Amino acid sequence: MAAELAIEATGLRKRHKDKQALDGIDLSVPSGSVLALLGPNGAGKTTTVRVLSTLLAPDSGTARVAGHDVVRRPADVRRNIALAGQYAAVDTLLTGRQNLVLIGTMLHLGRTGARRRAEELLARYGLLDAADRPVGTYSGGMRRRLDLASCLVVRPAVLFLDEPTTGLDPASRNLLWKAVRDLVADGVTVLLTTQYLEEADQLADRIVVLADGRVIADGTADQLKNKVGQARLEFTVADRAALPAARAALARVTGGDAHVDEQRSTVALAVTDGLDDVATAATALRDAGVRVAEFGLRRPTLDDVFLHLTGQAPTAQGASPDLHS
Repeated sequence: MAAELAIEATGLRKRHKDKQALDGIDLSVPSGSVLALLGPNGAGKTTTVRVLSTLLAPDSGTARVAGHDVVRRPADVRRNIALAGQYAAVDTLLTGRQNLVLIGTMLHLGRTGARRRAEELLARYGLLDAADRPVGTYSGGMRRRLDLASCLVVRPAVLFLDEPTTGLDPASRNLLWKAVRDLVADGVTVLLTTQYLEEADQLADRIVVLADGRVIADGTADQLKNKVGQARLEFTVADRAALPAARAALARVTGGDAHVDEQRSTVALAVTDGLDDVATAATALRDAGVRVAEFGLRRPTLDDVFLHLTGQAPTAQGASPDLHS
């Protein structure tokens, strides 16, 4: 089953008035895996989700989700998927339990079956203590967990999460991340869009970067990071006046040029041999009489990848600027 494709799209195109939202998107997502869609504002992330979840029809191209064509068999697709948008889609006047029982009843679980499933989900997502309170009294994180639970009253084959942790505090975000990992362990396939690069790094088996409706990069987090460049060894010197000497000493080690940041009093060089390079560089600085305040080995991050691919610097918390699309 793991080798089968839960989502397969070829040449998807969609135009919104005068903008080409999707311009030939190709995707393949194996069953039981997580694919993250990243991209700047207007890249096509949400449009992709809407096409794959049958909320929008593509202008051209083909897509199959859970084995069904999204245009020819939309009802079959909908029976096998769930979609959680950016904002919790639950009734704030009802209690958490009432929301889940109502959904279970609408999905033909029967009154007893709906109550049993509601109890299971409330326990699984840490909501039992608040089960009989109106959802309007819930925190943002609790609402997001209830929203996710509502998508799982009947377990879907494929779950679409459109920026699931937007606006959540770190603790709530970590709880939701654990929930996603548990779902994947149970065999659910997840496609998520996110504005948090850390989220993609933590959760995704593969990452697709979109820009202007096209796929501009596709791979694992490590593969994308490796495209940016090698790991760097960075030294902070105790005396900024020693930066030229530090640069010269490290350049002799690498046979190339070392990068100096005068404002941060750092000098950095690419490394290929890990600890051997660290030892050699430290010895060279000591022999040159350069005192080191601190040092660290820095691998490229998804922030670096995003900047490299799109030319846009991510904002705080690993988020790229307003990645809504």
